Amino acid sequence: MSDQDLQPEEFAQAAAAAIADALGRSAREAAQVLASAGLCGVCADEDAGGLALGTAFALPIVAEAGKLRLQWPLLETILVAKALGTSPLAEELAGGTRIATWALQGSLQDGYAGQARHARTSDWVLVADGQGGAALLDLATVQIEDDAALDPEHPQCWLGLADAKVLATLDAATFGALQRERDILVAGFVNGAAEGALATTAAYIATRVQFGRPLSAKQAVRHLLARMRLLQEAANAGIQRVLDADEDGLPRNARPVLANALSSAAFVLEKSIHLHGGMGFTWELPLHVSLREVRKFDAAFGSGALASQVGRDFIASV
Repeated sequence: MSDQDLQPEEFAQAAAAAIADALGRSAREAAQVLASAGLCGVCADEDAGGLALGTAFALPIVAEAGKLRLQWPLLETILVAKALGTSPLAEELAGGTRIATWALQGSLQDGYAGQARHARTSDWVLVADGQGGAALLDLATVQIEDDAALDPEHPQCWLGLADAKVLATLDAATFGALQRERDILVAGFVNGAAEGALATTAAYIATRVQFGRPLSAKQAVRHLLARMRLLQEAANAGIQRVLDADEDGLPRNARPVLANALSSAAFVLEKSIHLHGGMGFTWELPLHVSLREVRKFDAAFGSGALASQVGRDFIASV
């Protein structure tokens, strides 16, 4: 079946049902649910049991994961399975028997790595090798230390790599292309989280009555909600645009899109919590869970350093 026979939007509908089914399950049970629905191997090679589809088809899947607050490294597993090609390791990821994460900071050369999501429940971790490429490591041979500063329930992890076992390696070209796809999917994930928060907030202010009128009748509330929607839609437009080649037929730079998505998603989520009267900080209305995911990704990319670097690169290019 060719890509022309499929539409990415169709994957969003199917993904939503599988992700909803995976919520609340153990990591291993969730892996089987997601793999059975074809989500883990959506971009993996057909010889590895995948669908061999492009990033455009993975994007709505990770957006649904962000919207539904899935606590499982789906985007990392999708990317690593694709990068491994026809390797038996890719088949294990696509089939749900293994789980992979990605350490966004550090390198094998440094002897440590950090900002890895769900490392405690994953089998393998992708780490930069410090020379332009990357290495897939067995987490059973890695020292794991939780970093609960941003999220005590689902902490990021720091990894000691002194005795790490290398399972596979990626060359610089493959890893560079994978990093660009990662940036696009992370942008899609956080934008999905913002979209989910908007839907929750719109429903709440339409039914919450104060002084005899619903909150949605107040002009100030409407203006704020409109601004939130504008930012979320603009981020989505940028993500869709970066999937297409530029005027010279070359891949577009995904870094500005990622920086904008992180900033917009944080604003939308913070204002959603504000419009809920602060209830978004409670476990009954877990908007804080989405905000923590956005902040963890932002911290992994430098807590605002990404946007500054994008600006410097633009000025240098003019």
